Amino acid sequence: MDRDAKLTTVATGFGFTEGPVWDPVGFLYLSDEEINKIFRVFVADGRKEEVISLGDPDGNTYDRERHLLDCASVLRAIIQVEPDGKDKILADRYQGKRFNSPNDVIIGPDGMIYFTDPTLDLVKGERREIPFQGVYRLDSNRKVRLLTKDLTQPNGLAFSPDGKSFYVDDSKQRNIRVYEVGPDGSLTNGRIFGEEPGGKGDGVPDGMKVDRNGNLYMTGPRGIWVWDPQGHHLGTIAMPEQPANLAWGDADYGTLYITATTSVYRLKTKAQGFVPYL
Repeated sequence: MDRDAKLTTVATGFGFTEGPVWDPVGFLYLSDEEINKIFRVFVADGRKEEVISLGDPDGNTYDRERHLLDCASVLRAIIQVEPDGKDKILADRYQGKRFNSPNDVIIGPDGMIYFTDPTLDLVKGERREIPFQGVYRLDSNRKVRLLTKDLTQPNGLAFSPDGKSFYVDDSKQRNIRVYEVGPDGSLTNGRIFGEEPGGKGDGVPDGMKVDRNGNLYMTGPRGIWVWDPQGHHLGTIAMPEQPANLAWGDADYGTLYITATTSVYRLKTKAQGFVPYL
């Protein structure tokens, strides 16, 4: 990005923003976890429209049919949000046991749904049914497949543009893992890709996105950490508030829209985003 690129505020006054998704009409979907709502935010003037009210909405994505999908943490489910504000549960169990608290969701190169299920937002007092924190694939027949359970608190996730590498961060361990993706979608040869250390209150690895060159942009301690495909930390974009997630947007998908605590910000880059549901 240009050295004089300016971070601008799109809208503010939220409780805790998460899960931005760009719509070509000119708005973002985003979650406000503090007040349990999903909003449309129009980037031209910052206008907000409530879409749906539900318990602790978290990460969001479009699928390839332009349905909005959400990690509904309190429902412990992956849901589809309809245009009229109603919701439909797509999956809430693995082998008959309720998920912990789904956190982030993406579309894979095969068009299927991939999501993380840590215990970060498990409702206090509710019984945990799955004894691990998994990463899953949900297919078009609503069959849930466990891909890995070797992370302590899996959070953000992304595929490389060629679909051969899969990235997921661990908020508790403050690191990023990368896996090779097999022909059948299995994950193998997992290893540490990078570390994002920080002090108490600095934030942890959270949401991530990839550009068309395979560089990773990750919300982490004190800002957005940028990594090349080989695992070299290229630099950190400082933020005025702790960021939680981000999305590519605008007509060329070259602008980062960043959800950060009470606000959503905009930053023009020289990159072009890789958007897997397009």
